[in-house]
Amino acid sequence: MVRKPNKTYLPVFMALTAALLIALVLALLFGSASLSLRELVVGLQGGEDYAAVIARYVRLPRVAAAGLAGVGLAVSGTLLQGVTDNGLASPNIIGVNAGAGLAVILMLSECPEAVNLLPLAAFGGAFAATLIIVFTAGRIGMSKTTVVLAGMALTSVLNAGISFVSLLDADVVGMYRYFSIGTLAGVQLKQLAVPCGMIALSLGLSLLLARRMDALCLGDAAATALGIRVKSLRVLCLLCASASAAAVVSFAGLLGFVGLIVPHIARRLVGGSMGRVLPASALAGGTLVLLADMLGRTFFAPTELPVGIVMALIGAPFFLFLLLRKGERHA
Repeated sequence: MVRKPNKTYLPVFMALTAALLIALVLALLFGSASLSLRELVVGLQGGEDYAAVIARYVRLPRVAAAGLAGVGLAVSGTLLQGVTDNGLASPNIIGVNAGAGLAVILMLSECPEAVNLLPLAAFGGAFAATLIIVFTAGRIGMSKTTVVLAGMALTSVLNAGISFVSLLDADVVGMYRYFSIGTLAGVQLKQLAVPCGMIALSLGLSLLLARRMDALCLGDAAATALGIRVKSLRVLCLLCASASAAAVVSFAGLLGFVGLIVPHIARRLVGGSMGRVLPASALAGGTLVLLADMLGRTFFAPTELPVGIVMALIGAPFFLFLLLRKGERHA
């Protein structure tokens, strides 16, 4: 018997979709040089005047990148928090960012002329870190605690590697710092094709696994009794989360806090079912990064504030709030 979808949350999803569309339009209109709605529409349709160049070649790729980054990191954070049962989990916790960072700083140090290969290096480093986590945790037991601890240990080792390379080659520090902050400046539409496909595939596969992930909240023993292969499910979800985050790192750098904040917002809006939380997180994540990037482009115009700094200003207080709530519950 096919279960009917829960209509209760339809207005919430409609509101999230509307918020994303509004954020998309605002991000296209406003920046260091603001456009009118008429200039935007005409510019996207064609022409080579000033407004058209800004709309089509500057604003559109950046807005597409911002929305995609928000979706990818939100999906990654939702999966990680779901399979580890840890509300403080994010792509950082499994070493995705640290792996990408080490690969990039090594590339800058050894092949500084190969700047165009930095996105590929970032993706390769992020995904390699994930494979190490899966292998290590799998050898130990692949429990939710093991995944978190293995991720934290690997992150420490990789960050030590980044510091070591920085000491050996001080010339790369300036270039690496720009990548580590997280920025969408200079992104081109052709860079987004492969990341978009990976994020879409990760989200689609995650939605297929949503009901099985819901069973993990009952505990590993209960989920196993229901016929779920907990270890395989956790590995698959971890790979999806890492692929989604690594795809974002390849064009946006080490953009933080999105994967931490958004899943909490989504769960407050649509409950705890992964089948609802995943799409809600994707919509809310795209909206958040679009608005953060727009604020970074407009508040200090013509100077630009990287989106990573704006997200840190939003995310750090939220992180402290979560820690305080967690402390109150255990008091």
